[in-house]
Amino acid sequence: MKRCSASELVMPEVTPFAALRYNLDHIRSLSEVVAPPYDVIDEDYQDVLYKRHPSNVIRVILNREEPGDEVGETYSRAAGFVKQWISEGVLKQDDEPAFYLSHQTFVVSGEEGESKTVTRRGFMGRVRLEPFGKGNIHPHEETLPKAKVDRLKLLKATEQNNSPIFGLYPDNDNAVIECLEAAKADVTPIEATDDAGVVHTVWPITDSEAVTKASQLLADKPMFVADGHHRYETACDYRDFVTEQAGGIAPDHPVNFVMTMLVGMNDPGLVVLPTHRLIRGIRPLRSDELIERLGDRFDCETLSGGMSAAPDAWTRIQLANRQSLMALYAAEDETWVMVNANEKAMARMSELACDQSETWRSLGVSLLHKLVLEDCLEETNHPKPTYVHEVTDVLAGLKGETDAAESEGDGEYTFAALVMPATVSDVEQISLNHERMPAKSTYFYPKLLSGSAFHRLMP
Repeated sequence: MKRCSASELVMPEVTPFAALRYNLDHIRSLSEVVAPPYDVIDEDYQDVLYKRHPSNVIRVILNREEPGDEVGETYSRAAGFVKQWISEGVLKQDDEPAFYLSHQTFVVSGEEGESKTVTRRGFMGRVRLEPFGKGNIHPHEETLPKAKVDRLKLLKATEQNNSPIFGLYPDNDNAVIECLEAAKADVTPIEATDDAGVVHTVWPITDSEAVTKASQLLADKPMFVADGHHRYETACDYRDFVTEQAGGIAPDHPVNFVMTMLVGMNDPGLVVLPTHRLIRGIRPLRSDELIERLGDRFDCETLSGGMSAAPDAWTRIQLANRQSLMALYAAEDETWVMVNANEKAMARMSELACDQSETWRSLGVSLLHKLVLEDCLEETNHPKPTYVHEVTDVLAGLKGETDAAESEGDGEYTFAALVMPATVSDVEQISLNHERMPAKSTYFYPKLLSGSAFHRLMP
């Protein structure tokens, strides 16, 4: 397996672009028309966004089925809204290309549970597409064919990037973003607040000196996809489709690029949250049976307090800050078990995943899925897990009080796991190793907004 370092790579081409954006002369507030990414929106929230404003971007990124719809009509209806809003002036293209400096200000829990306000800084530009594995744009998670088919149909219908890719780049002293920050003083910002209370502020930076300098500073840096893997691969597929249909396209054709939010990997506001697992379809186990099945590969400790011991378990994991430590829920006797992978676990992982790097094999999510579920418990046919980010949501799921949008199947959850998120360093190393993490290994918080800008793909 080829190993390389970030210093050996060259940043893909990043250029400013004239975004298609909501015209504030036609809407009262940007907050009323934006939405989170489509894949975190369930039917109830979709309905909320539909009712919020007749021009909310939900009608484009996740158009709902209507009675009497024919196959594919949601995509054509989404495209119809784009054309209507452009003709009515609801959407208006900027007069000149820009890098769109972005701040996301939000509250997170700090050490010992106290809250703190942080700001993640990035900028939106367009990145020249390269196939994963053949250039310097690196994925870190697996993708699913079903999601790519859906996004490609939408892309063909609307002929625009409707949501940005989220890319990371190494920048030890944050020089790129500071360059753009210095140019924002005389620029009027646009602000939106999402339903999670995150404040999104955007400044279009058109200053040619600042844009050129930022581009030059990026020239020796790779890009790692933090979020939007499906949309990135779909953008490559759409470019190939347009190229074939046209019999070739010019190098500067917009379809050669994808709208991307770029954030420095050392940005103080870059937060990675855990993604815990709730699983149906696994035979409920008692804690002693679970420990027995794990064998001598894990050092185990049962917690008192029943189901409600979950917060204590998560606190222990956070304080230890080790990928090897996780908490598993034995549903039969409602007991949380702390499990720490030992040397025998890592030896077994070397056998089970001999083609993967040590970094990949050491990830908490890799240990959970490859060693615990597949090998020790021999559970491979259960439905896709429900992924949640808060311990309170884990408890609500186990109690049957809520059900997440990503859930598959019916019935009670019979297994749960609290697991550390992969770090930014893990993302970088595994990406440079040309590997893919298990699904939902990272959750970069907060999610990027859909609707803050669009990138038209047909000149």
